[in-house]
Amino acid sequence: MRTKIFLLLSIFTIFNLTAQEQKMTVAEIAQFKEDVNVVAKKIKTLSTDFVQYKHLDFLAKDIETSGKMVFKEPALLQWQYKKPYNYSITFKNGKILINDEGKKSAVDIGNSKIFSRINKLIIGSVSGNMFDDKEFTISYFKLKGQNLAKFIPKDAALKKYIKQIELTFDKEEATVVQVKLLESSEDYTRIVLKNKVVNAKIDDSVFTN
Repeated sequence: MRTKIFLLLSIFTIFNLTAQEQKMTVAEIAQFKEDVNVVAKKIKTLSTDFVQYKHLDFLAKDIETSGKMVFKEPALLQWQYKKPYNYSITFKNGKILINDEGKKSAVDIGNSKIFSRINKLIIGSVSGNMFDDKEFTISYFKLKGQNLAKFIPKDAALKKYIKQIELTFDKEEATVVQVKLLESSEDYTRIVLKNKVVNAKIDDSVFTN
């Protein structure tokens, strides 16, 4: 009897997961990409609150941090971590500027192809404009009220850092609501975006380290 119950539960779980995540048709993919690109082209600035969950395989509970992300085209981007600590990462003029509780440092993106690709990937994930088949193998899925795009890097060097990127889009707004970065191990980072403000005036001084 227990075996039958377990079997029924397993079948139900598989059915439920399949129902939640369905592959898009070719026509649906084309429409989805068009919707996202149309919206992405209109985004000049974007600010949003975020909650980040860092999953480490050896920890029972995910590490949770939160803050604010600010983007200004074409390539100004800042992640401001506010809880449980103050820490900011700014992408500006080909550099990554870090401010760790007042301790400042900088990394030149131009000296590393990996940093350059990661920078492009992050900015693309924020704006939603990153459907580059040359850089990634991409698969598309439908969820309830959302769309999901999964990106597997083709570059072997990038794969050492990132195994897969998953972007979840609000179906109506065609904007990113969640970013998930899966590492080569079983660890991953999940970032949930909320309270978005699009095309408000953002001064360049915001991106000063």
